[in-house]
Amino acid sequence: MRYLLTLHMNPTTWATLTDDQKNAVYAGHGDFIKLITESGEMVGTKALAEPGETTTVQVKNGVAQTRTGAFVEAEAFLCGYYVVDVESEARAVELAAKIPDAQYTAVEVRKVVHEG
Repeated sequence: MRYLLTLHMNPTTWATLTDDQKNAVYAGHGDFIKLITESGEMVGTKALAEPGETTTVQVKNGVAQTRTGAFVEAEAFLCGYYVVDVESEARAVELAAKIPDAQYTAVEVRKVVHEG
């Protein structure tokens, strides 16, 4: 079963971290990628730009309208994700807890129900 593990960033929380804590998060991602690659559970991962670098598109009356910024306006934002292929939801949750960001913010675990 494939699961999407989404990472959310709260800039206020991130700003309170020391340089050592931030560097530990970065290094922790390298360790996590190694873990899930070696176990064969890695499907893919992406880091995403901040909301200020996002264009949101919505079609109204047949006309595409765009604006700068994320669809959901909130302090925290989706900053990246992993897709894992695991035996169970319990394993996906276990892996989510190993993502270094989980000590500072939530990591959401969602089952992938369709792939194109």
